[in-house]
Amino acid sequence: MTRINEDDFDVVTAAMVVIGDEILSGRTRDTNAGHLASIMTAIGIDLREVRFVSDDQDAIIEAVNQLRERNTYVFTSGGIGPTHDDITADAISAAFGLPCDHDTQALKILGEHYKARGIEFTDARKRMARMPEGAHHIDNPISKAPGFVIGNVHVMAGVPSIFQAMLDNVVHTLRTGRKLLSKSVLSDFGEGTIGAPLGDVQKNHPDTIIGSYPRYEDGSFSTELVVRSANEPAIDKALDDIKIMLSELQNTQT
Repeated sequence: MTRINEDDFDVVTAAMVVIGDEILSGRTRDTNAGHLASIMTAIGIDLREVRFVSDDQDAIIEAVNQLRERNTYVFTSGGIGPTHDDITADAISAAFGLPCDHDTQALKILGEHYKARGIEFTDARKRMARMPEGAHHIDNPISKAPGFVIGNVHVMAGVPSIFQAMLDNVVHTLRTGRKLLSKSVLSDFGEGTIGAPLGDVQKNHPDTIIGSYPRYEDGSFSTELVVRSANEPAIDKALDDIKIMLSELQNTQT
């Protein structure tokens, strides 16, 4: 895939860290990354990278520190529950060099929630109120235990329904980028055949992003060619040239 100069766009980027031994072992299938990707695309944020890490503090720290340095936003999922291996709050605190302690407001929210349900507010459940000093809450309308934001890092639950609800409460706070439109055309040729002429088309249309995505169906290869730009007429001009290119290639094959 060929990318144009990002300075031509208001580029806002994001990355994700999916945390949990259960994900890496295959016991639990992650769906949060796909959901985040679709939401980010819809609001004009470029999701650049998704990392899967175990319940290991050093691994979480390393991933978060690397990604927060080179992206506008980082999102994490998993590891903020009540059990001993829910260490995300500790790891994020360590990544920022901040103490991790029980948040007063989070304790109040959870205490009232468990009292209303007639459930004991145990020390294990109180773990869900721990977060870095100075963090801001991400509301959790489902199970009440809040996520949190510190710096450009958004820490959310791993349970898909809760992750999605938390993300809904985060989206309106994000700086969004310039939304790109896209159109596509299907080619019967593989990337090896169209690679060079497609590169020439890209050079002639520097205000677009042209991607090629190989497909394999029914024993034959094809390639989907996708043109993206914030300018629809620019997309149409590039598509016209792509169709001409494909027609010329077809003529050479007959």
